[in-house]
Amino acid sequence: MTSDPSSVAAAPTSENSKQVVVAAPRGYCAGVDRAVITVEKALDAYGPPVYVRKQIVHNKHVVENLAARGAIFVEELSEVPEGETVVFSAHGVSPAVRHEATDRQLKTIDATCPLVTKVHHEAKRFARDDLEILLIGHAGHEEVEGTAGEAPDNITLVQSPDEVAAVEVKDPSKVAWLSQTTLSVDETMATVNALREKFPQLMDPPSDDICYATQNRQSAVKQIAAHSDLVIVVGSANSSNSVRLVEVALDAGAKASYRVDNASEIDEAWLDGADRIGITSGASVPDDLVQGVLEFLYERGYPMATEETLTEENLVFALPPELRKDIRKSAIND
Repeated sequence: MTSDPSSVAAAPTSENSKQVVVAAPRGYCAGVDRAVITVEKALDAYGPPVYVRKQIVHNKHVVENLAARGAIFVEELSEVPEGETVVFSAHGVSPAVRHEATDRQLKTIDATCPLVTKVHHEAKRFARDDLEILLIGHAGHEEVEGTAGEAPDNITLVQSPDEVAAVEVKDPSKVAWLSQTTLSVDETMATVNALREKFPQLMDPPSDDICYATQNRQSAVKQIAAHSDLVIVVGSANSSNSVRLVEVALDAGAKASYRVDNASEIDEAWLDGADRIGITSGASVPDDLVQGVLEFLYERGYPMATEETLTEENLVFALPPELRKDIRKSAIND
């Protein structure tokens, strides 16, 4: 067994001693990995600056590291000089944003997660079929704004089961639902069930919109939460899937659960009486931040962590085609 306090041990500790359990899967998903590498490769291919509309993923450490390499993060395309390169974030954009980029002669690289793109296609297909679309998600989230922009005249946002009573549609026989990919699976289905009770002919999307990584991370944290005094979720405050992990852990039986960006945000008072601690991280979190939490706990008398694996993830998404093309060109010229 290694002496590195941040390593994950292969064998569990004694049942009567303190224990730290790390959930797996955790951290980076395929869509986040693709988006971060897209910005890194764009900086290599074109040189800085490369502009990025919104945060490429919802993690402040990732954004800070890319900014240090020459990425410039902007809120809107009006902040990008004409003719420059801009990357669209993993959360996707509306057609209006794409049109604006074309009008301003910007070179665009689309790092939208393919699973978000799938939801966009579903929205367009439902709209072509003249269906009203009830989009389950959080107001103001970039993903929701992008999806709603695909069919603004057809989409109504529903944020929770509590809002269902107020939802009105023109034709209850022509209504469908979609959802933001990073929501709590249980909460989303609670909203869907409430909608179906009100609109029995509600149509489902071709496949579940909650992404595989969100589902896996929520299922994995449920697995460790049931026997945890404390669950620490590593992730940024604006990361929807990280915030959901705290809620899922509490619902699954954790006595307490908190979200932190990194180990420096842990309140040592949380450790009082916490013999069994579970650790996980959101889908946009690099694993070195989790390792920092493990080191923090080790320094305070906790053992090396054991890992509970729910499932293995091996999905990989190709880089955006426009970037792959330029990388190939550069390789030929070299």
